Amino acid sequence: MSPRGNRLLLGIGFAIISPLVALKLISLTGEAPERPDVVTSLPGCPASPNCVSSQSAEGDQAIAALRIAGDPAAAFGRLKEAIIAEGGRLVRADANYLHFEHRSRLFRFVDDVECLLDAEHGRIEIRSAARSGRSDLGVNGRRVERIRARFAAGLLK
Repeated sequence: MSPRGNRLLLGIGFAIISPLVALKLISLTGEAPERPDVVTSLPGCPASPNCVSSQSAEGDQAIAALRIAGDPAAAFGRLKEAIIAEGGRLVRADANYLHFEHRSRLFRFVDDVECLLDAEHGRIEIRSAARSGRSDLGVNGRRVERIRARFAAGLLK
């Protein structure tokens, strides 16, 4: 191959690889959220469209809490298993609070899923948010709906 052809291939390779390397180098995993020892509410969503929460009243960010019947602790345990089955990595589990991390396959972006048991009102509050970036292209909302379906149906595998 001619030197010009080699330079062209090198340029094309660089154009393809450099954005991937740059994303990896700037580490878009973000910082894990810090929560108090006793969690009593989930944080609000940021102004960016990369978060959904059952405690939000903001249009596209608002989702319904998970309704529970029967033993709240058993329901919370079932939810924990449903989120693990959805690919979540458990970060923290308390009697009334769960925190999971979900990583995207390609770029390894990290999203946090947090759940708060409200046994008194028969519900589990849920929040799913990207740690970085502006838009998640609806990933967090779709994830919560898949978790909701698994939880409601008891489909854990």
